[in-house]
Amino acid sequence: MKKLSKFVDTRIGFFILLVVLFWLKTLFAYFTDFKLGAEGIFQYLILLINPVPITALIYSIAFYFKRARFFYPVLMGLDIANTLLLYLNIIYYREFTDFMTIATMTGYSKVNQGLSGSSLALTNVHDLFYWLDIVIILILMLMRKIHFDPRAVSSKLAFAFTSMSLTLFGINLAFGEMSRPQLLTRTFDRTYIVKYLGIDAFTGYDAVKSQHINNMRQSATKSELLKVKKFTDKHYAAPNPKMYGIAKGRNVIVIHLESFQQFLIDKKVNGQEVTPFLNSLYHGKDTYAFDNFFHQVGQGKTSDAENMLETSTFGLPQGSLFATLGSDNTFQGAPAILNQRAGYTSAVFHGNVASFWNRNNVYKNLGYQYFFDASYFDTSGDKATGYGLKDKLLFKNSINYLQNLQQPFYTKFITVTNHFPYSLDDEDKDPNFQTTNTGNTTVDNYFVTAHYLDQSLAEFFAYLQKTGLDKNSVIMIYGDHYGISNSENKALATALDRNPDDWTDFDNAQLQRVPLMFVIPGSGGRGGIYHQYGGEVDVLPTLLHLLGISTKRYIQFGTDLFSNHHSQVVAFRNRDFVTPHFSSISGIIYNNKTGKVAKLTAKQKKRLEKDQKLVNTELSLSDSLNEKNLLRFYHPKGFKKVNPANYNYSNGLKREKQIEKKLGNKSTSIFSKNGNRSTVDDYSTDAPEQNHSSTDSNRIKITNPDANNK
Repeated sequence: MKKLSKFVDTRIGFFILLVVLFWLKTLFAYFTDFKLGAEGIFQYLILLINPVPITALIYSIAFYFKRARFFYPVLMGLDIANTLLLYLNIIYYREFTDFMTIATMTGYSKVNQGLSGSSLALTNVHDLFYWLDIVIILILMLMRKIHFDPRAVSSKLAFAFTSMSLTLFGINLAFGEMSRPQLLTRTFDRTYIVKYLGIDAFTGYDAVKSQHINNMRQSATKSELLKVKKFTDKHYAAPNPKMYGIAKGRNVIVIHLESFQQFLIDKKVNGQEVTPFLNSLYHGKDTYAFDNFFHQVGQGKTSDAENMLETSTFGLPQGSLFATLGSDNTFQGAPAILNQRAGYTSAVFHGNVASFWNRNNVYKNLGYQYFFDASYFDTSGDKATGYGLKDKLLFKNSINYLQNLQQPFYTKFITVTNHFPYSLDDEDKDPNFQTTNTGNTTVDNYFVTAHYLDQSLAEFFAYLQKTGLDKNSVIMIYGDHYGISNSENKALATALDRNPDDWTDFDNAQLQRVPLMFVIPGSGGRGGIYHQYGGEVDVLPTLLHLLGISTKRYIQFGTDLFSNHHSQVVAFRNRDFVTPHFSSISGIIYNNKTGKVAKLTAKQKKRLEKDQKLVNTELSLSDSLNEKNLLRFYHPKGFKKVNPANYNYSNGLKREKQIEKKLGNKSTSIFSKNGNRSTVDDYSTDAPEQNHSSTDSNRIKITNPDANNK
């Protein structure tokens, strides 16, 4: 121990101690928190050595500081910063099954509000291990058990450490290329880079790539738009004459089901339906539902789903388009198209702060005229979760603003209660509903919050029917992304009557189905459940065609789900894809009927190679369109570029009433059509918080610093 103590009291010894400790922490994360999919002795060997070279390289910077009073703080600062980067990736991975990119980090300030409740739920007891060594070392330094070595390391020796670290990293990279050729050039899965090179190398690589994107955007030209336009023109699917315009002139009410997966529909737990109301809609004669509809989100999660819904373009390969590019990107989205083509008023109702996911900026660029965020609602006490106003209260309290919108309107309600970690106050739980007992809290709670969301929808639809608003509306309901992540799916398997030991990546892919329904009352009872494959990028062209608005002039990567020419190749953000017969997951082709690895004929291989090429092309072109902001060069007939300066989300209700007063008898709002009488009392909810004036709850409050500007 004395020899070890003396060794640690030298600069080289202290350096090696910190490198070894961080190496152990990283390995602990690899095998406990991350699922890197290492196979075989060679991959495990790479996994064991990859944290060392890049950590040693970073920490060797401290050797260039000669004085002890600089060397030790710099080295400890690097160790703390590196541990923080590792730990943030651990927390992020637990929720998203992915790693943090530079785009995610730079957009963090725009998405961090409301995340603290979720972040707390993502922590584990063993997380102390990641910080314990730092605490102990700092205490030993303060107690002078670790002494500062006044002897500086020579410049030659410092350079030797740096050179040796670079050499080791080169060897590490070579091993990675041997196991996965074109590791850095193809980069179709971030997990591979972490598995072969480590978190630090991935972050550095991503920083270089992000800078490259910025440079591309600055140098973009109109000619690059032609490739995108040529592809979307060729990919365009003409509408089905039987469906085109069946909802023409109707209001559009979009209901965004947070974290809601398709398997919840018709699911029974302990003999009880989880979502009885949604089930009744799903099988209703006026509902056009899809049972092979997949989410296609990336790291942007909810914001990616919104982007695809509004623009029919994909989210980014890294980070959130809303958070990183949305403030100054040019969009040709649903709110602007509907306003300019058919005079629609547009509004979003969401009980979280306006800056969450940078919505307060993105919505203006999309052309949304109103945004009723948390500042318009009472979110005090137990009325809100960490992500915003509870769903029953959101629908109920939105009526005050909805009824004064001029019709036809395009509105979107973003629910939040069915959000990880799926916590619900006891007073909001249905005492007659008994959830699963899988032993996994996330899975068991998921059914409880989904049941609550279903009750919220039932109350909202009761209002629509009572006021007759349903008869001149199309209500579109869709799930934004998965609720149970791949890391939890084996626990979910038992609730789905599946053997978790037989669970595969194919099963994970099939669980990415989410609901999509178009409820069109009075459309002739021609509804039904459609089985064609599609994804979120297909929503906008489908909706516009139902409203009788042609999409041919716009750049959209999706196709009308009802069209006879609709493409049934559904691309995932990581370039995997599913089709009606086969699923391509991580380069492995599965047969959808058997769930096993497919035995392909030459003809099938050729077909799937063509499908993969289509997936790669559309994702790449969509990325080019958004990253380079190419739509600034495109001016389709009848579309005027949105000017965000024209939109202001304060005083929304006041502006609505001013328009009603100005229009007089020509006002088309629900309020005006109801003889200038409010319909708020037509809404009934059993939400217990409705009668709460305030509470002393310690719940995280949803706040908006701009709320007093109303």
